Amino acid sequence: MAKDKIAYVCSNCGQESSKWIGKCPSCGQWNTFKEIRIANDSGQMAAKHAAASVRNTRDERNRPVLLKDISAKDEPRIDMHDGELNRVLGGGLVRGSIVLLGGEPGIGKSTLTLQTILTMPEMKILYVSGEESVHQLKMRAERIAHGDNDNCLILCDTSLENIFAHIKNEQPDIVVIDSIQTISTSDVDSSPGSITQVRECASALLRFAKSSGIPVILIGHINKEGTLAGPKILEHIVDTVIQFEGDQHYMYRILRSMKNRFGNTSELGIYEMRENGLREVGNPSELLLTQDHDGLSGIAISSAIEGVRPFLVETQALVSSAAYGTPQRSATGFDQRRLNMLLAVLEKRVGFKLMQKDVFVNIAGGLRVTDLAMDLSVIAAVLSSNVDTAIESGWCMAGEVGLSGEVRPVSRIEQRIAEAEKLGFSHIIIPKYNIQGINHKKYNIQLVPVRKVEEALRALFG
Repeated sequence: MAKDKIAYVCSNCGQESSKWIGKCPSCGQWNTFKEIRIANDSGQMAAKHAAASVRNTRDERNRPVLLKDISAKDEPRIDMHDGELNRVLGGGLVRGSIVLLGGEPGIGKSTLTLQTILTMPEMKILYVSGEESVHQLKMRAERIAHGDNDNCLILCDTSLENIFAHIKNEQPDIVVIDSIQTISTSDVDSSPGSITQVRECASALLRFAKSSGIPVILIGHINKEGTLAGPKILEHIVDTVIQFEGDQHYMYRILRSMKNRFGNTSELGIYEMRENGLREVGNPSELLLTQDHDGLSGIAISSAIEGVRPFLVETQALVSSAAYGTPQRSATGFDQRRLNMLLAVLEKRVGFKLMQKDVFVNIAGGLRVTDLAMDLSVIAAVLSSNVDTAIESGWCMAGEVGLSGEVRPVSRIEQRIAEAEKLGFSHIIIPKYNIQGINHKKYNIQLVPVRKVEEALRALFG
C-alpha cells in the first residue's frame, strides 16, 4: 500500500506547498498554512461508482470539439418555484452544477433550502442532513408548511461513502448536503470539517455532479471573518456561490450571488423572515419606506440598484459633538472608507467642519448596499443631521460624488426615476450629465439635475 502524501495548504486562499511556509506567497497572510494528509484514493472511487450507476447526460468519450460546432443555447434549468432564488441563480438551477449556499449559523440557510424543495413535488430530492435528526426536519417542515413533497427523501448521515450508496439506490433528481462541514470520507485521516475533509468531499461531489448531470446544493457555514469556512479552494471548486446575509435582529434577509458561472453575480434576492418561514419580497421599496419621517432630520431617500432591480432605500445619519475627544466614524450597511471620503469632500469642497464631531450612518432595514449612487443621499443625510433640518417629504436622489465635489453620472437612471415615480415621490435629484436623452414628458416626477454637491444641497435646504 502506498504511503499517504503530506502537504500544506493555506486556509485563506488554498495555495499548496510541499513544506510549511510562514507567509503565503499567494495572498500574503501569515501562519495560514495547515498540514493535511492526502490519501491515495481521496474519495475518487466512491464518486466514480456513484456516477456510473445513475443516468449519464454527457458523452462518455471526452474529445475536442470545434468551437463552431458547439451549441450556444442555454443549458436547461430547473425551476426552483422561488422567484428570488431563480433570479440569483441566473434563471434556475443548471443540471450537473454544484451550488454552495453560505451564511452565518441561524440565519435561515436550512429553512430556505427546505421550504424550496417542499414546493417541488415534480422532482425527486435527496436531503442529506449531518446536523439535524429526521424529527427536527419534520418539525421544521410542518412549521413552514410551504407544501407537501411526496418525493422528498431525508437522510441523516455524515459518511460520504454511505451517501453515494443511497444516491445509487434512490437515483434522485437533486441532492442537498446540509452541511458540507459535517461530511467526511474514510479515505482521509482527519476529522470532519478539516481542510482536507472539506476539500476532498467537495471534489468528490463535484465529479459526481459533472459526470451524472444531477445538481448538488451544498450548505456551508462562514467563519468569524465573514468568509466561507474551509479552504478558499472550496469556492473555486463549485459553480455558484450564494451567500445568505442579514442581521438576526431584523426581519429582512439578503440572498447575494458571489460567484456564478451561469449568470450575473450582481443579482440579489430579498426575503422577509416570518414564523412560518421566509417570504419573498417582490417590491422591497414599499417595505423599506413604510415609516413616516416628516419633520425628522438626518434621513434621506436614495434610488439604488442592485443587480437589475431598482429600489428606494432609506439612509439615516446622526452627527453630534465628540464627547470623548476623538471623533467616531461608524457605518452600518455602507462602506466605512467611502464614508470617510464623503466627509472629507464635505469639509474641503462644501465648507462644513465635521472634524470634531461624531458621524454615524445606517442603511435602514439591515441592508448592505454597494451602489455608488448612494453617495448623494449619505451626504444629504449627514448635512441634514448636522444642521438639524429635515429634508422635505417627496424628495429622493441618486448620484455618485467625486473627490472634487462634482456629482458624477450613474447607470440606468431611467429605472431609478420610474421607481421613485411609482412610489409617489415628487422630486428626484440626478446628475446633470444623466439628463441628456431623457424624455421629460413621460414622467410626472420633477427632475432636478445638479452638477456639484453644493447645487444638490441648495435644492434640498435652500
